[in-house]
Amino acid sequence: MQLYLPIAELSLNLFMLVGLGGAVGFLSGLFGVGGGFLLTPMLIFSGIPAPVAVASVTGQVVAASTSGALSYWRRGGIDLKLALFLIVSGVCGAFLGVWTFGQLRSAGQLDLVISLGYLVFLGSIGTLMLIEAARSIIKHRQQGNAPPTKLPGKHNWIHGLPMRVRFKRSNLYVSIFPVILIGASIGFLGSLLGIGGGFILVPALIYLLRVPGSIVIGTSLLQVLAIMAATTILHAINSQTVDIVLAFTLMTGSVIGAQFGVSAGQYLRGDQLRALLALIVLAVAVRFALSLLLTPSDPFSVAILTNLGGG
Repeated sequence: MQLYLPIAELSLNLFMLVGLGGAVGFLSGLFGVGGGFLLTPMLIFSGIPAPVAVASVTGQVVAASTSGALSYWRRGGIDLKLALFLIVSGVCGAFLGVWTFGQLRSAGQLDLVISLGYLVFLGSIGTLMLIEAARSIIKHRQQGNAPPTKLPGKHNWIHGLPMRVRFKRSNLYVSIFPVILIGASIGFLGSLLGIGGGFILVPALIYLLRVPGSIVIGTSLLQVLAIMAATTILHAINSQTVDIVLAFTLMTGSVIGAQFGVSAGQYLRGDQLRALLALIVLAVAVRFALSLLLTPSDPFSVAILTNLGGG
């Protein structure tokens, strides 16, 4: 059954789109990520223009994150005060990201920047996550069920920065500067690349701020939810590239998939989850690398050029 997408100006199979939404929603609940880092590339590879894919996926991320965040809310797995700091700074970053999105689109460089952005960020983060997860798995096998001989340090240099705030739910007392920087960066990247940013936010909260594992995923989902909701509105107003039909179809599958993901995440250890997520991230990065290096089947495109200086 073919579904016409008015903003993308093409038709795609309805069941394929619902299936994509469900699969990414499952990953959202499983890993605590928005899933846009995977869904946006898949839509681009399916032929949907990059600006439409980026802007429309933000709506899907909202749906997937809402479903997962509600599950963690009921379990008390969200630090509301920490999430508030991340959300406020993230919205500011989203404003800058949407403005940059419009400037790159006007200059005709948006597709290239999106591809390079995914390649650099996914490749580097996926590699670091895989190395850390592999070390953790090897250490777990060597120690077996024995308790660790030395617990990792609770504090690092970030905890010595000024203007510290206490986050009771996460049992933290840290400076607001790294929190604001992390939130703003996630907002900027999310609005520019169409990613929820959870795959960056979760490691940052764990390894930089030392947020407990029981809190980090729910807090991440709440921040992703708020930032992507703001980004969807900004894209709809400024760039008019949000395809409502596409976004709603993806939402339908993602809401269901997220619930299954949350349940499945209870049966895997943290290092196993990180290793699996790292492999998925690296696979997407490799696909983008191939798209940049290989000669396209159709090296030419037809487009209407405006403002060439002739008046």
